[in-house]
Amino acid sequence: MSDREGLPGIRHKLAERLFHWLMAASVVALLATAFLPIVGIRFAWLPLHWTAGVALTLLVLVHIGRAGLVNGLAAMSPRGADLVEVGRAVLGRPADDLAPAKYDAFQKGIHVAVLLAVLVLVATGLAMLVKIDTSLWKRDPAVLSDLSWGYIYVAHGAAALVLLFLVILHVYFAILPEHRAFLRAMIVGRGPALARGGKS
Repeated sequence: MSDREGLPGIRHKLAERLFHWLMAASVVALLATAFLPIVGIRFAWLPLHWTAGVALTLLVLVHIGRAGLVNGLAAMSPRGADLVEVGRAVLGRPADDLAPAKYDAFQKGIHVAVLLAVLVLVATGLAMLVKIDTSLWKRDPAVLSDLSWGYIYVAHGAAALVLLFLVILHVYFAILPEHRAFLRAMIVGRGPALARGGKS
């Protein structure tokens, strides 16, 4: 597989695709174990929930390290041209003359939004691990005051709702006909080199 990764037409390398789908699986597991009990579907959700949360934490750490060391952070970082692209989209004007980019402003925007929601979920979720018994540690909820736990629970719940909305938004745009080439690239690797400017 590695000999094909450097060929033209590869939008996402195997490691990037694996991360995306593993993160998707852990997020779906987390959302299911969080929201299904609320709507009345009863099962032993807590062990599945915190295990998926730890898996998501490890995936995010690996991704941040790999993005910083291998891919660089510039490709996904919002820039001035992205603001111009958003402004033109609002006004209904084309952005074809903007500097070519692998990710357009909207792809970068949802990435940043997911990043922020996941970081809040990871931070608050790791804190809440002290409130459960596992084979590795005993619960100790007295570490924080009731008020502090209240803030943590509110932040965790709000971030979960934001992430649920972002997942729905992401899936919706991924299946639109004009975006299916990007979805295909996340499955097989080959796809448009650019999301904005130039020709793919």
